[in-house]
Amino acid sequence: MSSWTHLIRFVALEDHEVHLGQLVDTTQDVGLSTLNNVEVKAYLIQGTIFNNVVTKHILTVKQLLAPVTKEDCNYIRCLGLNYSDHAKEANLPIPKAPILFTKPRSALAGPYPATINIPKCAQDGSSDYEAELALVIGKTGRDIPEEEALDYVLGYTASNDVSARDLQFLTAQWSFSKGLDGSCPIGPVLVSTSVIKDPQTLSIKAIYDGQTVQDGHTRDMIFNIRQQISYLSKGTTLEAGTLFLTGTPAGIGIFRTPKVILKDGGDMRVEISQIGTLINKIRYDTC
Repeated sequence: MSSWTHLIRFVALEDHEVHLGQLVDTTQDVGLSTLNNVEVKAYLIQGTIFNNVVTKHILTVKQLLAPVTKEDCNYIRCLGLNYSDHAKEANLPIPKAPILFTKPRSALAGPYPATINIPKCAQDGSSDYEAELALVIGKTGRDIPEEEALDYVLGYTASNDVSARDLQFLTAQWSFSKGLDGSCPIGPVLVSTSVIKDPQTLSIKAIYDGQTVQDGHTRDMIFNIRQQISYLSKGTTLEAGTLFLTGTPAGIGIFRTPKVILKDGGDMRVEISQIGTLINKIRYDTC
């Protein structure tokens, strides 16, 4: 069969093993389907996310997992203040260059039924969400020109930059407060660049307990995807498997009136056009 366009990683109902798959119905919002117990079918993919063959063998999804594993992801790079409306709500100047922070691979988590676990140190009324478009680098490169940047992208997915604001504001360095275990859920599907040819054409929403709290568009990025890849590859090798979180639009919880915080049992969703809905329940750690 042809190359994959909508890649998922899942536990199959037929053999209870973990597989890669190509969605049979590419119009299906696999995140919502999983939540609502709607059957999801996928063609078995043999190989890795980087080198694979799509077979004609069809499996049924028992449990949806993150499309990228911790083993496949070597580095998580994140951009702060990359939407003009978000910089405005934060009362901060438009940055002159991309603001970079990182997350460890231990922050990676998957879509529902995976949860966003809030550790004890962040159960202080400051846990927050950030709906973001994420991309996976598909081939290694350095000093990448802007006009070639999208050639290095394997695919796009939804992500949530879960943040502990009180910890964040204690220091100018954000990595610790945004790098807690499970603070980077991604999914539900990785969509190829053959489908999303222009990543600046996507709507992006955050929906918390049924309320739309962020409603933005990737055209409003201060530094677009091409610029991000080119800038962050200057003198720096971007390895295949690198995950980029590309910034969040306005509407984060701390700047809303009244303030919105992630509470135990809450329902958090990131909805991106052409990708679908990343869904997670919130769970407060008890130990």
